[in-house]
Amino acid sequence: MIIINKILIIEDEPSVLEAISAYLRKEGYEVYTAERGYKGLEYAEEIDFDLIILDLMLPDISGEEICKRIRSKSNTYIFMLTAKSSLEERIRGLDLGADEYLVKPFSPREIVARVNALFRRIKDEGGSGNIISFNNGELIIDHDKREVRLKNEEVALTPIEFDILSILSSNPGIVLTRETLIDRVLGPDFEGVDRTIDVHIKNIRKKIEEDTKNPSYIITVFKLGYKFGGGQ
Repeated sequence: MIIINKILIIEDEPSVLEAISAYLRKEGYEVYTAERGYKGLEYAEEIDFDLIILDLMLPDISGEEICKRIRSKSNTYIFMLTAKSSLEERIRGLDLGADEYLVKPFSPREIVARVNALFRRIKDEGGSGNIISFNNGELIIDHDKREVRLKNEEVALTPIEFDILSILSSNPGIVLTRETLIDRVLGPDFEGVDRTIDVHIKNIRKKIEEDTKNPSYIITVFKLGYKFGGGQ
């Protein structure tokens, strides 16, 4: 059975919207478009998208608010598009639950490359049927279903957060540099900053660590990177 990934683009610039959607449709994706934020939210309520490409500068509702609303109900991948290029703005976007952050101007080919890389990673990771339990069942990671449970309660991780936790937990005790995590999770063509991983790590810790200042699962190794400290 051929699976066609569904993508929603929320972007108010018609030329940008048309260019991105045309390139993605040419790649075989099923693409929906919205020039207004509220219309995009309607689509997101009705359809289970595999990826949402979201512009932050919209005329009727901010992209940040859309991201928060979508993330409160769904763990679909979210790519943010914006002219806001400062480090603080990027970190804010990631804190809201975005998975990747692309700064305008960019080429449609760059978007397509990022999207193709994302779905290749998902395909490569699928079907492992691998469930790992840590600390006597306190933390359970189901790689097949892409689910995490802490003390029998499901943890709502974004897709990128799950990918980072999955890679670290699959290599317990091994130090992985930020560059390695970026390469494995975001792909070798990612052009963001190392702080991207740090923000995602911070958000994961808020969700799975009892004490974020003294974490037991995701441990910082000074000047090197991170390692997973949970015991099976």
